[in-house]
Amino acid sequence: MAKEIERKFLVNGDFKSEAFKSIRIIQGYLSSVPERTVRVRVKGDKGFITIKGIGNASGITRYEWEKEIPVEDVKELLLICEPGVIDKTRYLVKAGEYTFEVDEFHGDNEGLIVAELELPDENAPFERPDWLGEEVTGDSRYYNAALSVNPFKTWK
Repeated sequence: MAKEIERKFLVNGDFKSEAFKSIRIIQGYLSSVPERTVRVRVKGDKGFITIKGIGNASGITRYEWEKEIPVEDVKELLLICEPGVIDKTRYLVKAGEYTFEVDEFHGDNEGLIVAELELPDENAPFERPDWLGEEVTGDSRYYNAALSVNPFKTWK
């Protein structure tokens, strides 16, 4: 079974000067229920379909299955997705032996910047860059599927 072990953090400060790559991502959800989230995305010039399961108690580990599909198929599927498309720029930032994926959101989620770090196991140590803020792993408000339904601009 494919597993994703990921920690999520808010970002405070300049990370862009450390980024070695950036890419625009547009994604929508065919299903946003936590037990089986199904998303489609255009990431640069590639298309993907991804299925994620519900997270464990810590929110760090969950099932993930992903396949590349033609971009034209993603564009068709976006037409039947649930309301609330996610639009973001992903920056890749190396810190120690790992690479953070830092997502700067646009549109209805403008102002939100979240860093994700995939790890080999839940307790793996990692370097914390100065711009890394509060950990929000397991806080479902920060899941992209949740942001598509309850965007950051509506938070109080």
